Amino acid sequence: MSQAACTVEVSDLIKAFRVNGQPLRVLDGVNLRADRGTFVTLIGPSGCGKSTLLNIVAGLQHPDQGQILFDGVATGDRLGRVGLMPQRDLLLPWRTVLGNALLGPELHGEDPEAARRDALSLLPLFGLQGFADSYPAALSGGMRQRAALLRTFLCRQGVLLLDEPFGALDALSRSGLQEWLLRVWQQFGYTVLFITHDVEEALFLSDRVYVLTERPARVCLELDVPLSRPRERAITLLPEFALLKQQVLAALAGTCPDETGRPR
Repeated sequence: MSQAACTVEVSDLIKAFRVNGQPLRVLDGVNLRADRGTFVTLIGPSGCGKSTLLNIVAGLQHPDQGQILFDGVATGDRLGRVGLMPQRDLLLPWRTVLGNALLGPELHGEDPEAARRDALSLLPLFGLQGFADSYPAALSGGMRQRAALLRTFLCRQGVLLLDEPFGALDALSRSGLQEWLLRVWQQFGYTVLFITHDVEEALFLSDRVYVLTERPARVCLELDVPLSRPRERAITLLPEFALLKQQVLAALAGTCPDETGRPR
């Protein structure tokens, strides 16, 4: 059953793991917010805890302290309430494109014929028309990502967590899929939390960008992206885009202020 998009809040999130018998703090009081139907991106150094944060929002891991709130209500049981796409597409090689896409509806007990019709109707939107019966091994990297995103969208949970979905693709493929993703997202209206290491990708896609520090991660910069929608690639050439990019790069370089106002 389809869930409506909601506002997602992360409040004072702390998480540590034990490594060689010693505690290793990964998240250190992270706060962020994705308003209903908005596209929010997390960017930060490798290993700072971005994927851990998404796993906690998804309910796959639990925080040591802090809360996850959906529409202002703290919830401990979040499994099945969001659609999560990890860094790898994780398509099942023995299932066709259509078979992979139908995993979510199957797990949620939806009517098989209705789910099949729904999935088939969406294949053109996801650039997969004519490939319903193809297996993952026959697909290009970009097509595999679109198939995995179709599977995620068909979970119809209203909140999507996308962990570097385009990270393994070449620049040309990434550029095309970014524009395509915006069109699909605007049609569905889901709330999106997105992870990337690409500053231009973060700004091109997002309503808001959060920059995280090195581990243990805290929010170094919260940046609203006041660029009009719908967005075309030419927007990345505008002076205001360059200024936003400069702010994010400065934060990633460690020159954003800490709580005392001094550069980190």
